[in-house]
Amino acid sequence: MAIVGAILGDIAGSRWERKRENTLDWKHIELFTDKCFYTDDTVLTLATKYKFQNHISFVDSYHKFGNDYPKCGYGGRFYRWLSSYDKKAYNSYGNGAAMRCSYIGEYFNTESEVIEWATKSAECTHNHPEGIKGAVVTSMCIYMAKKGASKAEILDYARKQYPMTSYEYSVEYELNKYRDTYKWDVSCQGSVPVAIRCFLDSEDYESFIRNVLSLNCDTDTLCAIGGGIAEEFYQGTGFNEEWILKNYLDDDLYKIARS
Repeated sequence: MAIVGAILGDIAGSRWERKRENTLDWKHIELFTDKCFYTDDTVLTLATKYKFQNHISFVDSYHKFGNDYPKCGYGGRFYRWLSSYDKKAYNSYGNGAAMRCSYIGEYFNTESEVIEWATKSAECTHNHPEGIKGAVVTSMCIYMAKKGASKAEILDYARKQYPMTSYEYSVEYELNKYRDTYKWDVSCQGSVPVAIRCFLDSEDYESFIRNVLSLNCDTDTLCAIGGGIAEEFYQGTGFNEEWILKNYLDDDLYKIARS
């Protein structure tokens, strides 16, 4: 389940957001410790699933979960949106559009549905073209992995969306380049292609997580974005998912994750 891959990724990356040391032993560090926690990535990922389960709008679901879980690390503009009266989208291209959409790629079974609903999930807040693209590309890569696409096919799709001729952080660059050059970036265009590259250069779900931790990046969000792709492609995470979900989520979030 892509949604589980995204949540585990968020939890594993949580303790390193803005706290990653340059000497971090990312190849061997324990991934799940008592210093880990869920963040806004998990809360809004589950809000996306809740929207479909309860037949409400994305706006209402994101508002509900954001206000029910107000101290999870949302961006400043999203915080203001949570307290706004008109609930208008604010033209964001932040990576929040991409970290919450894993359920869409997991749930729908046609490309047109994935694109339609990923677009809708983003545009209620992140209605900048790059915000929408981030959600669509993430959802489509999850969908492709679920349908048995190869890494070469996923790369070919992502390359067309983020070519090096137009993007500083293109999926075409190999991970070793990013380890030397990548700088903290919370935009979709600076997060989604790099998260996909971390997946492409992985051997399993765990090595994907470790690839993200090898970068000075928005660790929890890149792990959430690529975590859904990696989980679907490798058909599991290799971790004790039940224990992790029960140990880190509260009862309400756990029930949605497992429903």
